[in-house]
Amino acid sequence: MPSTTMPMLETYPKSINLDRAKLAATIDALNDCAQACTACADACLSEDMVADLTKCIRTDLDCADICTTTARVLSRHTGYDANLTRGLLEACATACRSCGDECARHADMHEHCRICADACRACERACRDLLATMS
Repeated sequence: MPSTTMPMLETYPKSINLDRAKLAATIDALNDCAQACTACADACLSEDMVADLTKCIRTDLDCADICTTTARVLSRHTGYDANLTRGLLEACATACRSCGDECARHADMHEHCRICADACRACERACRDLLATMS
């Protein structure tokens, strides 16, 4: 099923102060990352050596929450606040980098961590790309 992000952005009746294509790509990356982080945390909880994955679980859950919040805020444009958007994107890029680094530490042993690390890296890039377009 294709994403509804761009079609929804196209229906917004007023101007949006951001490039709609980059905005849609970022929202989709945020949602993908949140899902991957949530699933990775759950998979980590099912591993035999779960105690060794405590930090991974924590960073997964933090990253998922930050990505979800950022996607929701980026989906609202009425009363847009560039400073809030910028701060959220910066926080999200930081969370994605931290989670990606932590998951990469376990990627050789746990495929779910490798997939999650890749999603985090893609999301961090999308957040930074959108930030670069903001004036």
